[in-house]
Amino acid sequence: MNAENNSKDTGTSTALMTDMYEYTMLDAALQDGTAGRQSVFEVYTRHLPAGRRYGVVAGTGRILDALADFQPSEDELRFLSDRHIVSQTTIDWLEHFRFTGTIRGYREGEIFFPDSPILQVEGSFGECTLLETLILSILNYDSAVASAASRMVTAAKGRPCMDMGARRANEYAAVAAARAAIVGGFQGTSNLLAAKEYGFKAIGTAAHSFTLLHDSEREAFQGQIQALGKGTTLLTDTYSIEEAVRTAVEVAGPELGGVRIDSGDLGSLAQQVRAQLDSLGATKATITVTNDLDEYAIASLQDAPVDSYGVGTMLVTGSGAPTCAMVYKLTERENSDGVMQAVAKKSVGKASVPGRKLAYRSYHNGVADAEHVISGAEEALAAYKPEQDWRDLLVTYVDHGQSMPEYQGGQAVLDAREHRAKALEEMPINALSLMKGEPVLPTLVRSI
Repeated sequence: MNAENNSKDTGTSTALMTDMYEYTMLDAALQDGTAGRQSVFEVYTRHLPAGRRYGVVAGTGRILDALADFQPSEDELRFLSDRHIVSQTTIDWLEHFRFTGTIRGYREGEIFFPDSPILQVEGSFGECTLLETLILSILNYDSAVASAASRMVTAAKGRPCMDMGARRANEYAAVAAARAAIVGGFQGTSNLLAAKEYGFKAIGTAAHSFTLLHDSEREAFQGQIQALGKGTTLLTDTYSIEEAVRTAVEVAGPELGGVRIDSGDLGSLAQQVRAQLDSLGATKATITVTNDLDEYAIASLQDAPVDSYGVGTMLVTGSGAPTCAMVYKLTERENSDGVMQAVAKKSVGKASVPGRKLAYRSYHNGVADAEHVISGAEEALAAYKPEQDWRDLLVTYVDHGQSMPEYQGGQAVLDAREHRAKALEEMPINALSLMKGEPVLPTLVRSI
């Protein structure tokens, strides 16, 4: 094995974030001579979660990060060999593996619907098939979180939503969820690794244990204010909220930054706390509420004097829809004569649309009215002329192995958040409804 090209023995490689059949398919295709055939794979979902009206694409930036590390290490190649998962021919092929294909798709933060060609991966069958699980695991989870986050942000009506879900998810999923939450419109995260990696606003002060540690709530508040300043947010529901608010203002004075309520009837408590804070002179102190919030709970608090929301469990679980049911299907491949040929599944209930795709969104009086998916051969698509008011939904993420850096890093996440907000503003108004309904746009698929 080539140590120079495979020095990643530190656990940073993503090459085994796959299902075994991806490697066994590669092995068989290398042996029968089809691994080099040019292929086009497509990621799409057949349906949105029940009652959802749209989805939000998230995770494409993470795919680019993972793709850069998709090169099996010596240790990983040894594992594949020792377990007899692949032959020596495949081991030799993998020693020099780098993805050299092209990836196009919906930009991060874009709104999607059933049959939207969210991502298209083009290259040899061998290199494309290895990416199936990696791509789907990222897109399915991240898009589920971003879609839930977007609904929560809509329900919040301009009040900031903050991610507090790290303790309710796998430690790696927590970072992915924080990133996806920002794409979905959230303003900050309690997860320090996510804040460090992407430059997000970090939030958090103290838990109930800090109050319980001290001999009195007053001493706990004094300790927190001494360390963090009067602008900190004090947790007020360890004992009596009314007593805690009074003590908080006595300790911090009218410069108290804010209070957090984590239990009880949040709406009525926020109303009582706001009146109490104002009567004590802390008119600028903010009220943050937490405690198993979802988009429906947030919507129910629209009339309450709440300044921000901290969301945990329901955010990182997609608010009941922890996956987007996306699939990765071969839609075009080179045949034995060297000619590209459209292919599709015909399975009952799982039929796919053959061919590579273009995707556009049309508008009427500035409001989106349909998603248009155009399927066909590469030459036909290159010559296709969309209607004047149609917006092209596809961007290039990877061009012949070269990733586009503008779609990676912290700024790309903020750009995606901005794009989501703009795209949602263009949707029919019922996209903002939390009531169960059909997708707000039809997806019109046409072959040329």
